[in-house]
Amino acid sequence: MSRTKRPSDTVARLDPNNCVHMSPAASAPVFSHFPRPLPLPPTPMLSTLLLRHRLTATASPTRSPLRVLASSSSAMSSSASSSSPHGGRKPNRLAAEHSPYLLQHAHNPVDWYPWGDEAFEKARAKDVPIFLSIGYSTCHWCHVMEVESFENEEVAKLLNDWFVSIKVDREERPDVDKVYMTYVSALHGGGGWPLSVFLAPNLKPLMGGTYFPPDDKYGRPGFKTVLRKVKEAWETKRDTLERTGNLVIEQLTDALSAKASLQDLPNDLADVCVDQCVEKLASSYDPKFGGFGSAPKFPRPVEDYIMLYRYRKLMEAGKESEAQNIKKMVTHTLDCMARGGVHDHVGGGFHRYSVDECWHVPHFEKMLYDQGQIVNVYLDTFLITGDEYYSTVARDILDYLRRDMIGKEGEIFSAEDADSAEYEGAPRKKEGAFYVWTSKEIEDALGENAELFKNHYYVKSSGNCDLSPMSDPHNEFNGKNVLIERKPASLMVSKSGKSLDEYSQILGACRQKLFDIRSKRPRPHLDDKVIVSWNGLAISAFARASQILKSGQSGSRFNFPVAGCNPAEYLEVAEKAANFIKVKLYDASSKRLHHSYRNGPSKAPGFLDDYAFLINGLLDLYEFGGNIEWLLWAIQLQVTQDELFLDKQGGGYFNTLGEDPSVLLRVKEDYDGAEPSGNSVAAINLIRLSSILDAAKSTGYKRNVEHLLAVFETRLRQLSIALPLMCCAADMLSVPSRKQVVLVGEKGSAEFQDMVAATFSSYDPNRTVIQIDLRNTEEMEFWDSNNANIAQMARSSPPGKQAVAHVCQDFKCSPPVTSPEALLELLNKTLAAASSAA
Repeated sequence: MSRTKRPSDTVARLDPNNCVHMSPAASAPVFSHFPRPLPLPPTPMLSTLLLRHRLTATASPTRSPLRVLASSSSAMSSSASSSSPHGGRKPNRLAAEHSPYLLQHAHNPVDWYPWGDEAFEKARAKDVPIFLSIGYSTCHWCHVMEVESFENEEVAKLLNDWFVSIKVDREERPDVDKVYMTYVSALHGGGGWPLSVFLAPNLKPLMGGTYFPPDDKYGRPGFKTVLRKVKEAWETKRDTLERTGNLVIEQLTDALSAKASLQDLPNDLADVCVDQCVEKLASSYDPKFGGFGSAPKFPRPVEDYIMLYRYRKLMEAGKESEAQNIKKMVTHTLDCMARGGVHDHVGGGFHRYSVDECWHVPHFEKMLYDQGQIVNVYLDTFLITGDEYYSTVARDILDYLRRDMIGKEGEIFSAEDADSAEYEGAPRKKEGAFYVWTSKEIEDALGENAELFKNHYYVKSSGNCDLSPMSDPHNEFNGKNVLIERKPASLMVSKSGKSLDEYSQILGACRQKLFDIRSKRPRPHLDDKVIVSWNGLAISAFARASQILKSGQSGSRFNFPVAGCNPAEYLEVAEKAANFIKVKLYDASSKRLHHSYRNGPSKAPGFLDDYAFLINGLLDLYEFGGNIEWLLWAIQLQVTQDELFLDKQGGGYFNTLGEDPSVLLRVKEDYDGAEPSGNSVAAINLIRLSSILDAAKSTGYKRNVEHLLAVFETRLRQLSIALPLMCCAADMLSVPSRKQVVLVGEKGSAEFQDMVAATFSSYDPNRTVIQIDLRNTEEMEFWDSNNANIAQMARSSPPGKQAVAHVCQDFKCSPPVTSPEALLELLNKTLAAASSAA
């Protein structure tokens, strides 16, 4: 079920991590430029313009020039990939690959090559263009284009006769994807997946777009027409095309490798960029349904992160009224998300995005990078509000991951598809088939409780996808229901004549029954690839939850799909995932990471995001779990990251190693989108490390952050809404002395663990926690070598105590305390002191 719209119907929101079928700007208009050179903006403006394209696509879809172009609704109604056999076709080269996405195409009649020298040499030998198709295994519109074009014998013959065809998994090779997505975005104002680009044999781009229907429609070219026109242009206007491709790559190289001299940052940068970003977000806030911007609505956790960060700063400044307004925006957004259909009420976790403004009808794929970040936002909101509703949603997501997304060795998988068969043996898959319900299915399953459940989740015999004109414009969900809580249980319970506890238990039991029934349906495809960066985000969430959730009320009752486990179990999940990466994806001799794992490590090396996101997760593992092993590894990975990616002269980090000549661009990414940028996360990592180690090492870390921020200063000022996490990094750097909480004692003791839990029972993004056990020789040797002041503080702790806490800020330390109550009082005093000083 594609829920497609004709070109005049709506505007497509092209998130950088979204599977989008087509935009005229990224497809058909390119032929109006053939064979003339494609003009680019002046180089100094180009990098900012690229950010504006991406931001417009994610934050202001109503102003985006990119409109949906769909093939006919009858062709799309079955959407997605085939669940039928391969028709006796012999496998192509992709059958030898490990990527789930490439394997999905291993029986296409297209003579696919994986990205590599064999394909490049073939193109040079035949002197023909390359057709490059980039997507990922859970991308709905990638499946559509496969069914329509790549399984089509006529299209395959054109590709095989005229081109060398290469298939790339964007999750396996984000470096290759970045080059050609940047090209398409720069020229046409946006992009998405599947990404379709034609290259010269030297890999320079000739033209590109996203999804192409097989045949001409709505006055726009179909894929067969595209192939013929590219062939004709290659034969008649080749020199012009190649000159244009060379020029584009030269200009993009200049624009995306920004440099800065190392100098003091302006004192006002932090305040200006944070304030401006929050103001921009607040101006786009939807007071009715929450979220920032209009439909389609994507969870972008970095938006909530900076809003909560600003809330804390306003509270410290004594501006409580302004702070409460910001908090309300975040809590209302999270409430609407959790009650909406974008949240899987039966199985837990969140879908990729909502096609409507009310978070109801989603695009049904589930991505690991979303789950980890969303958990952390709900955890932070729980700390601020004390409302266990938010901690329960966090548990919901974590329990979904534990149940459905974790392998036997603790590795965490990448994604679940949006599409699945409606029944065993169905000829085609449909989007959402696994998740939607008819009213009769619910009545048959739930019996006497069916009416209560239907009222609560707005279930109707005619189907409930009617809350917005954008939810289901072609009635493809007619008679189907996507569960949504239009009102919270606390308001619905009064009509039932039951207590809230009994009402909630009934809903939980009903969800359990539906889960059991749903489990017998054909499941969506699981992409069991293990990506280091996404695992890093999940490791952070599990580690933080292991302590933050201890702040909940004892004896709290949980209902399915929340398991209600001891939060300490989440720490075990985080440690197993980290250990899997260390054993399977880390070379101890070279101290380098691989990017991903499936049946063995991938050929691709680790990228900046892999190092930065994993270091962040390891720092959380240390701070929340206390095992020095993770801190030691984080420090070593930071050394490797600096060696491989740091621009020592120009500042900031490149996304790639620069060692692969087939990757034409070496980019310094700064956009905090569906995933934060590697540079933003790296900046915060460096600030955290600088508060752990002594001045000699700390100075170097801070200098690298200053240089990084100088590289992106212009964009932090002009387009801060595109860089919310980097804005927070700039503010963190401006804090004179980050708060340190040093916990000393027997880590395994209940007293020590109570002290740790007390430390993390409040929200403070500018806090570093150090855990030390004096009995651990390795630990003490580390502190003696890396921060003698911390080692001395630990040794001077009052003797005979199983847990002692030292709190230091503004270059002074409070007297040590020995109980959780005293520590809480001390931590609250520091916040009160900051507020009164303001």
